[in-house]
Amino acid sequence: MLTVTPSSNQLHLGSMKSSLVADVKPIFPRKMDDLLLEVQNLFERQLPVDALLALSKKLQAELKERLQSSPQCMLPSHNYTLPDGREKGTYLALEVGGSTLRVALVDLSGRSSTEKSLRIRRIVTSTIDQRVRDFQGLAFFDWIAMRIGEMLAADREASDYMRLKEPLPMGIAWSFPIDQTSIRSGNIIGMGKGFHCSTSKGADLGDIIEQACQRANLNIRLDAIVNDSSAAVLSRAYVEPTTRLAVILGTGINAAIHLPTASLHRSKFGARTFPSEVDTSHVLVNTELSMFGKQVFPTTRWDELLNARHIMPNYQPMEYLLAGGYLGEVVRQILVEATETAGLFNGSLPPTLSKPYSLDTHTLASIEIDTYPALSLSCQIFRDRFPSSTPPTPVDIHFVRQVILSVSHRSQKYFTAAIHALSSILQSTDEGDLTRDLDHVSIGCDGSVINKYPGYMSRSQELLDQLVAMEANGHKRVVLESAGESAVLGAGVAAGMAAAASTPPPSPS
Repeated sequence: MLTVTPSSNQLHLGSMKSSLVADVKPIFPRKMDDLLLEVQNLFERQLPVDALLALSKKLQAELKERLQSSPQCMLPSHNYTLPDGREKGTYLALEVGGSTLRVALVDLSGRSSTEKSLRIRRIVTSTIDQRVRDFQGLAFFDWIAMRIGEMLAADREASDYMRLKEPLPMGIAWSFPIDQTSIRSGNIIGMGKGFHCSTSKGADLGDIIEQACQRANLNIRLDAIVNDSSAAVLSRAYVEPTTRLAVILGTGINAAIHLPTASLHRSKFGARTFPSEVDTSHVLVNTELSMFGKQVFPTTRWDELLNARHIMPNYQPMEYLLAGGYLGEVVRQILVEATETAGLFNGSLPPTLSKPYSLDTHTLASIEIDTYPALSLSCQIFRDRFPSSTPPTPVDIHFVRQVILSVSHRSQKYFTAAIHALSSILQSTDEGDLTRDLDHVSIGCDGSVINKYPGYMSRSQELLDQLVAMEANGHKRVVLESAGESAVLGAGVAAGMAAAASTPPPSPS
């Protein structure tokens, strides 16, 4: 066998070539500073206050149009009145979501009470995991009844109450599709979200819940069904009578607004019979706000890429642009482009950052508030969550932070334009019936982004004040108010309102 051995000169030349290759830095078609300037221009500098006011006016036109025609948006609930603050008592409240069940006892003490007028006395949270989603038939509702029983058994006063002849009234915040037929009834359209209890489809939610409670020997009556945004209005209106609107901004976005019934086209109400025992001049409207803004809000190539790759493109355009479930993905798309074209991370993207939706809002917030020299905290956060053989430099992290600032500030500006549009619709259609005597209009705010993202609410309030002042049309000031735990509290308030409506007034002496 002939063996060929390279000469020492060949070995030396090979090692020189390897060394030269290693020392050559990749060449990228653009500079990071140029890309960052483009991002800042697209996300922030093209959105001065007058431009946002123009966006608000376009949204107002879309809102008015869908009050008349859309079967998917601006949907009237069966809540016609707002709480007057005189509702009192203890009520069972449920919040049923895709991943969590929360069972609570809510105390209503009255708006004029020297104690806290609205509070959660006891609450138990249960995870709805895949095992629960796999329940067949009505087993899911039996599971809910078991969780209710466990919570009540731990509360001495509630246990005593359950031994009385009168059932414990309950309100439920239900996050699944339902064809609601009254304040306390509605046919389940479907569960989705991985649930397998198909037997419940088409059944009345009130009947199913009450029957499950009966099987568990629980003396409970379902008095009210609400969605999350309506619950936010009710919970905030109970303690603050200037509330006419509420918004949920967390992973997604939605809002509810109290409008004159006459402002909606009659077809919106279907074959509904209006109850004679309550004032139906106004109605609480579920806006489905996430579906608005497709032809209103300017987008970037990164937004278009996110939309094109989404499982439901164009379905919730406002949500894709500003809600917490998507902010991190917009930032990630920019970082991917910056890595490939401008040499971010020296052209080597951390492997875990290549996965869609791997950058969450909590990470964005942690980096945005970093005030340490050289962004040392952000560097550590990024290295921990996105390990790489070539760790990011302070220059890389500065770029990342500036991108986060631009994306989060655009979110806040689009959100404020949407809130201004809704509040303008409220004040222009109400004709002074409910807002005449108010010096301002309150908006209840719940959700992780609006209540927890650093500076989000305060910046939104400042910008909202500027929009109202610039328009100068006599509209009242609009004030954002935190409405934490709104789903559970709102379900309790809804039950309290139903109980008050069913109680006959005292006979004259």
